[in-house]
Amino acid sequence: MKQTGAPRQAALHRATKETDIRVEWVLDGSGHGQIDTSIRFFDHMLELLAKHGFFDLTVQAKGDIDIDEHHTVEDVGITMGKALHQALGEKAGIKRFGWASVPLDETLAQVTLDLSGRPYLVYNVNLPDRKIKTFDLGLFEDFFQAFVTHGGLNLHVNLKYGRNPHHIMEAIFKALARALDQATMVEERLSGTVLSTKGSL
Repeated sequence: MKQTGAPRQAALHRATKETDIRVEWVLDGSGHGQIDTSIRFFDHMLELLAKHGFFDLTVQAKGDIDIDEHHTVEDVGITMGKALHQALGEKAGIKRFGWASVPLDETLAQVTLDLSGRPYLVYNVNLPDRKIKTFDLGLFEDFFQAFVTHGGLNLHVNLKYGRNPHHIMEAIFKALARALDQATMVEERLSGTVLSTKGSL
């Protein structure tokens, strides 16, 4: 179940000489995404994350994409990670672990995660083509690394198989959305405590 008490949400602004990023994240939302990074394929992936995770997510980003899209993609990952961390607070009552396997035509992607506070990324994604139009799909690994580092989660992304690079990335983001939705849900049996023998996450 999603939490029904105090809203779990965060609003962050991160500005550097390279980028200006605003993120608002409501964990207990309805799947509404308001995304504008000026990188249309990236926008599409973040819209999928909001929709399939039932998050209300706003991402507004301006960056030096005339030079390279790397700064914008990575800095959005940083800001989203910080927003997730802030929205979760002390993580009282959350299920903590999430797993999803999502198909899209010929593609099957699997995402497993732990909101443990221990950042670690495993990214087993072999892309048959690294480009969608001019966008370098390899930048998504940088996005996930930044998101993991600043969100404090252990994230394993495994592409089981796939041929179409659009299908591959779409299945990955849908799986991430479903795994995050599962992990951020509140478990009534925890009675407001954290799911850890250490007493903290």
